[in-house]
Amino acid sequence: MIEDYLIGVKREINELNIYPRELEIDVEYPIAIIGPRRSGKSFYLYYLIKKLNLKEDDYLFVNFEEYEIKNVNFLDIINKHIEIYKKEPKYIFLDEIQNLNNWQDFLYSLVERKKYKIIITGSSSKLLSKEVATNLRGRFISKILLPLSFREYLSFKKVNIIRPLYDKEISKIKGYLYDYLKNGGFPDIILEKVNKKEFIKEYIDILLYKDFIERYKIENIEVARFLLYALIQSNSKILSVNKIYNQLKQITRVSNKTVRKYIYLFPETLSIFLLKKFSYSIKKTYLSQPKIYLSDISLDQEENGIGRKMENIVFLEFIRQNLIDNIYYFHTNEGYEIDFLIKEGNNIKQLIQVSYINNYDEIDKREIRSLLKGYNLFNKPELLIITWDYEDTKIIDNVNIKFIPLYKWLLNI
Repeated sequence: MIEDYLIGVKREINELNIYPRELEIDVEYPIAIIGPRRSGKSFYLYYLIKKLNLKEDDYLFVNFEEYEIKNVNFLDIINKHIEIYKKEPKYIFLDEIQNLNNWQDFLYSLVERKKYKIIITGSSSKLLSKEVATNLRGRFISKILLPLSFREYLSFKKVNIIRPLYDKEISKIKGYLYDYLKNGGFPDIILEKVNKKEFIKEYIDILLYKDFIERYKIENIEVARFLLYALIQSNSKILSVNKIYNQLKQITRVSNKTVRKYIYLFPETLSIFLLKKFSYSIKKTYLSQPKIYLSDISLDQEENGIGRKMENIVFLEFIRQNLIDNIYYFHTNEGYEIDFLIKEGNNIKQLIQVSYINNYDEIDKREIRSLLKGYNLFNKPELLIITWDYEDTKIIDNVNIKFIPLYKWLLNI
């Protein structure tokens, strides 16, 4: 049975059409690839195998969600590989490692042998970056893999960006961007392997029950379901925990403490992100009401929420750029609000607004007013407004504000 599995999985990998992803890793070090479910972690391992041009006897691939090997001793699997190929594997790829009992101890012993190059993946429900760091004593480098970026989306659609871009090419790219905003970046949806509506419904159900309720042994399922949908509907908005608590207590018995606890547990699934408000006071930042973003915009089913979805994909691009620890939103009691504040060291490097506009006359003047306020508060950072289809640099009150279309910002062109 083990032999059939090992040979069969390599045959399947050889026959697959593999699409490249942008995530760069150094396979000389043990790597843990972590991300929300269905973001393409397994296929990324297939991509690595083909990119490294590995022969069948060079690597061992095991998916611990497969029924055939769920209860098999891993040493037996390695020994079977040696029996088949007459040599030990150089690379070991372990997919969905959290399904292996005592995976932490097992991985620690495997790394200590220093025989293999090891790459693992884990679903967000059980294997998180902080767990890798804690349980494996810094032996693994953690990388996050999100659903497709817009650049990857174009690659999957076999669209090549050839410069300079002319009007027809620009219109085509904007058409694809609009579809991307509507459909999101889950590979199964992009490759049309599934019905989008059914996929999203199933995804949210699994996220709720497997990644949240089972993982954290949540007792109040009704509250958990209400909060998940409230978070999804709050995409790109500042979340008021007290407001949600007041809504919930009208329909069920629940404490404010429970509501707050559940809300701050949902990001552990890596399907929900909380963005903190910037303050020079660490305490005030920590206590601030968070802004909500989703791991993929397809989870937001709001048909008229283009502006919010634009903001969400800008946020996800910052995650891909490893800026999560340097990004905040800014908001004051006087009504000044800035979508993104980028911090570099002790300095505020950039202030960014995201606005669904096609020309300057459509801009909400409050967005410019907030940028100018931030410019004076934070020692003259760069000011940027990401638009749908307006590009310019304007001098307002002796301050430069750059406007750039979203497709150019995402594609860096």
